[in-house]
Amino acid sequence: MSQHKEVIKFGGMEIHFCLDANDTNEQLTMFKCIIHPNTRMPAPHYHEHFDETVYGLKGAATFTIGGKTIEIGPGDSYFIPRGTVHGFANKSSDTIEFLAFVSPGLFGPDYFKDIAQIVNAGGPPDLAKIHEVMRKYGLVPVAQ
Repeated sequence: MSQHKEVIKFGGMEIHFCLDANDTNEQLTMFKCIIHPNTRMPAPHYHEHFDETVYGLKGAATFTIGGKTIEIGPGDSYFIPRGTVHGFANKSSDTIEFLAFVSPGLFGPDYFKDIAQIVNAGGPPDLAKIHEVMRKYGLVPVAQ
């Protein structure tokens, strides 16, 4: 198994895929998120068919999970069951990093590649297209 198979960059975010479904017999996927300061984050959403666990590596990410605000810093972890509305932000002036584990391994790099095409096209991102991509991959955007 290889580390950092693929890096996908868009809008101040970097997604470093470590394990995809092919590496784990579709049991999980794992990727590192690097979020630069003042980066616009994805819409609050929930996952229909998979759970997510987040593990902090660097800096403190501010997550809103099920209506609660939670800071996830180095060494902190949090399990986000499917169906739980969540979102996150980098409210600091530092770059933050966390690992995300998705189980089962239904969620891979194609989602981030599709989002990157929209965000990296220039100008304000087309939110309707972003929401369409989210739904295609089992993420349900929630208006807040």
